[in-house]
Amino acid sequence: MVYMPMAYIYGKKFVGPITPTILALRDELYNKPYSEINWNMARSSCAKEDLVYPPSRMQNIVLACLHKFVEPMLSWWPFNKLRKSALSSLMDHIHYEDENSNYVGLCPINKVLNMICCWIEDPNSYAFKRHLPRIHDFLWISEDGMKAKVYVGCQSWETSLIAQAFCSTKLAKEFAPVLRKAHGFLKAAQVTQNFPTYNSYYRERSKGAWTLSNGENGWPIADTTAEAIKALLLLSKYSPSLVGDPIEEQRLYDAVDCLLSYVNKDGTLSSAECKRTTPWVEILT
Repeated sequence: MVYMPMAYIYGKKFVGPITPTILALRDELYNKPYSEINWNMARSSCAKEDLVYPPSRMQNIVLACLHKFVEPMLSWWPFNKLRKSALSSLMDHIHYEDENSNYVGLCPINKVLNMICCWIEDPNSYAFKRHLPRIHDFLWISEDGMKAKVYVGCQSWETSLIAQAFCSTKLAKEFAPVLRKAHGFLKAAQVTQNFPTYNSYYRERSKGAWTLSNGENGWPIADTTAEAIKALLLLSKYSPSLVGDPIEEQRLYDAVDCLLSYVNKDGTLSSAECKRTTPWVEILT
C-alpha cells in the first residue's frame, strides 16, 4: 500500500516546484548538502541500526540490473507504453483504496502519498479535494508542537479490552453508562459489508470484521475482531437495561466467519491478510 504511490510518483518522474519550504526541508532531512548527494550510492545506503536483514547478493544483482538496464528502456518507445499501462493500473488501485477507506487510508504514510498521486493526476480532482480534510485525522498538538499519529486510531481495540476489563472485575453495574456507550460504539464500528470486487484488488474479506480504529477506513484486523467478539459476548450476559441491546446474532456469525477466513493453510492465523507467497521468495531477499 505504501509502495504503490511511491512507484507511481517515481514512474511519473514527478518533480514539484522548488519552494523555500522544500529547500528548508532538504537542509533538515539530509546530513550533507543536497547538491552533493550521490543518489546511486544513496539507493543502497541504510543506517546500521535499521539494517535488520541485509539484502542478499541475488537481490543486489537484480536491483542493479533493473536500475541500469530495465529502467532506461522503459522510457523508450515501445516500452514506455508498458509503463503508461502500469501507471494507469496503479492509479486504479490507489483510487480503490482511497474510496473504500473514506480517504483515510491504511496509515498516514500511504494516505499522504496517495493524496500526492491524486494531485499529480489532477490538482483540481474530486479525489484530491476529498483527501484534504482527512489530513486532520492524523494530526494533534502536543506540548512541543505538531505531531502525526502512526495510525488513525485504535478505538475498537481499546474499547474491546476496556469492556472486557469491566466485565471481568464485576463492575458492570457500577459503570453501566460507560459500558452502554462502549457497547454502542462496538456495534457501530463493525464493518458490515465487503468491498466491491475486493478479490480483484488483492484484498481480504471484511464483512463482519472490526478495524483497529472506528471502522471508517475499512481495513479488517483479525486481533481486533477477536477481542470485539469476546467483549460483545461478555456484554450480552447483562441486562439490556444496563448495557443496551445485544448485537444481532447474524452479525456475530459474520464476525466469526471473517475471523476464520484469516486462517492460513498451515494453520497459522494472519493479522491483516492471509499468506500469499511461498518461502522460496526469500531467496531474492
